[in-house]
Amino acid sequence: MDLLDQSAPIKIKDLRARIVNVPLRRPLIARVTRVDFATLLLIDVETEAGHTGHAYIHAFPAASAVAFRELVRAFAEIAIGHTLAPAVLHDTLTKRIGIFIGIEGPFISALASLDMACWDALAKANGQPLARLLGGTVERLKTYNSTGLGLATEAHLKNEALQLLERGFTGLKMRLGNETLAEDIGRVRAIRSVISDDISLMSDCGQSMTTVEAIRRGRALDDEGLYWIEDPVVYHDLAGHGRIAAEIETPVQTGENLFGPQRFADALAQRPADYMNLDLQHIGGITGWMRAARMAATANMPLSSHIYPEFSAHALAATPTAHWLEYFDWADAILAEPLRVEAGMALVTKQPGAGIEWNEAAVARHLA
Repeated sequence: MDLLDQSAPIKIKDLRARIVNVPLRRPLIARVTRVDFATLLLIDVETEAGHTGHAYIHAFPAASAVAFRELVRAFAEIAIGHTLAPAVLHDTLTKRIGIFIGIEGPFISALASLDMACWDALAKANGQPLARLLGGTVERLKTYNSTGLGLATEAHLKNEALQLLERGFTGLKMRLGNETLAEDIGRVRAIRSVISDDISLMSDCGQSMTTVEAIRRGRALDDEGLYWIEDPVVYHDLAGHGRIAAEIETPVQTGENLFGPQRFADALAQRPADYMNLDLQHIGGITGWMRAARMAATANMPLSSHIYPEFSAHALAATPTAHWLEYFDWADAILAEPLRVEAGMALVTKQPGAGIEWNEAAVARHLA
């Protein structure tokens, strides 16, 4: 049994799932995709003790939200009446449903949404911020702004970079993978020309390149001051990532698309990158994150987060090798109180739970 499963005998009373479509302030434009709306599945877990946990996951493509919702409804048959012990419920659903339909992809995404909502409810029931319940003590996290800087003109990128620094962020992430290497270099230099040297500039290739192309471009970008190059090739090509990391000087990061702690363990054993990151939806929620974080600590692997900044802040606060929190504003429009960022640092809520409460009027406007 995982640490913290010794929870009070609180039972889950009800489980609800809703889909919303939230227009993005800044579309995400990458080489292989464009995102204009955040299609989110919202989860509410109500307990018999009167506490309600909330969470959300991202559905891309948007049609996958229906599959996630139906899986959560299937989970309800087991979850309702179950003790509020998130890791136990996580493993129970895996053994009773996941082994029959596969534990990766839609299953683990839907499971992650339920797991996060259960952890939120458990933290509220214990009167503690989730980070504290998980054993964390950090209250401020180094944060970079990832909301924007897609494939666009140099003029657009310069202007947007300055806008994204308004709350004192000390890091920004841009997208790479333009038609030509010259365009990639030009856009990196354009952003660098308007930000100070103490601002970390991350880059994300979105799994868009071949290994050969990534090495060629990576070598050419080595002197351009990038903090890391993320996901240059498809996520499951761990050997390719490792080869790129060995051939270029700029650090390589990967990991957000690994489904579940076992896949993370398999990847970690190959040491495919200099840094790794986790996505709460893909790793299996807070339960999956904490299991992966223990492995990363043993391997001394720096871990950053991917989207879900509200929950990821709590997970990182309890992660021994915590690196950077990735900030997105995709859920802000439906949250009663979005995550606070001051002087470039994310402030981990001191209120019980994960800090997720819905703005129900906004949710009603955006219901799918």
